[in-house]
Amino acid sequence: MTSLFLILSALCVLILVIASALCSASEASVLATSRVRLHHLAQQGNPRAQTILDLQTRMGSFISSILLANTWCITIVTALATGIMTTMFGPVGAVYAGVGITALITIYAEVLPKMYVYTKPDRVALAFAPAFKPLVWILSPITHVVEVVARLSLKLVGIKIEQETQAQSSVEELMGAIELHGGSGRMEAIHERAMLRSILDLTQVEVEEIMCHRKKMFMIDTNLPPEELFDAVINSPYTRVPLWKDNPDNILGILHTKDLLRTARSLKNDLSKLKVEELAKPAWFIPESASLLSQLHAFRRKREHFALVVDEYGALQGLVTLEDILEEIVGEIVDEHDLEIPGVRISSEGTYTVDGTVTIRDLNRQFEWDLPDENAATVAGLILHESRKIPQVGQTFMFHGFRFDILRRHRQQITQVRIVPPKG
Repeated sequence: MTSLFLILSALCVLILVIASALCSASEASVLATSRVRLHHLAQQGNPRAQTILDLQTRMGSFISSILLANTWCITIVTALATGIMTTMFGPVGAVYAGVGITALITIYAEVLPKMYVYTKPDRVALAFAPAFKPLVWILSPITHVVEVVARLSLKLVGIKIEQETQAQSSVEELMGAIELHGGSGRMEAIHERAMLRSILDLTQVEVEEIMCHRKKMFMIDTNLPPEELFDAVINSPYTRVPLWKDNPDNILGILHTKDLLRTARSLKNDLSKLKVEELAKPAWFIPESASLLSQLHAFRRKREHFALVVDEYGALQGLVTLEDILEEIVGEIVDEHDLEIPGVRISSEGTYTVDGTVTIRDLNRQFEWDLPDENAATVAGLILHESRKIPQVGQTFMFHGFRFDILRRHRQQITQVRIVPPKG
């Protein structure tokens, strides 16, 4: 009878250790598997992938069920092993059982299955998927009670558990995947990561961060003689030109060069009869706080490519085009009529001579720096924000690990800076 008891007990120990190993493997596979790959498989009609995705949205219930099943297995194994050892060796057998079961569970029920799962998490998760739903359903009453008790216990010590929104979790997962992305070469990888980051940033970046400031805008005074106005528009590289009268803030409308050329031809080049105000289309004004994504949708909805940016007081701040927003995603788009304005020059010593108007976003995207752009859009703005003063030429500042040497200043505006990034 004793021999039969020992054999059955040993067999139960073996089965329960295997069950514990399967619980550990299940937990690790669901945690480690790729949500992107699972979503792709679910879109193709794989029911097992959809099961895993559903479990990941209710990860608390699943983990509680697995831990509960695993704890039961380990507890019963320990009890059986203690009975076996005390029967064979007496009271000292309890010590042997404790040491032996600890080693057995650690190696074969925890470390070994998880080492294997981390090499093929998707395959293991899909293989175990049919058993997950029944397990969670059967143990759900107990796990619910366990979760309630655990939350109440945490509240007693002042800890509150808040569920993180799925959207935020998904964005962070995507950002992490982008940072790990590697292309066929270093520069290709940098450009690809920059494009992917920019797409996710469209909802967070405001128009004022990418607009062409009013100091750089090309605008035409309608009080100019018609011939002079015509030559200025034709010689400019732009197809749409804001028109103002008496005051640059008094915008009459937007002149399209095609309309100007068409009218000049109908007048048989008699520009003295040209009335440019009649050719102007109504200007479209947008707030500087509009996000790039909302403005992109607005451009598509209105079938417009050009908008003027105003602040909270209605004062003109700059302009933004559809091309500006697209350049935030794909990088600079230069055509045969664009003016190439040098903004960044790299020296052989690894320093960067940068115009004060160069945006921080462009520098971060091109060189994979991490300069903050929450409080300032340009390099000059960042220096003013961090130094809290208007610096003199020759002054040097250290911000965020970067060294900034002031090279030029025009009146109160910083026009040129030397940037020395951190080593490495």
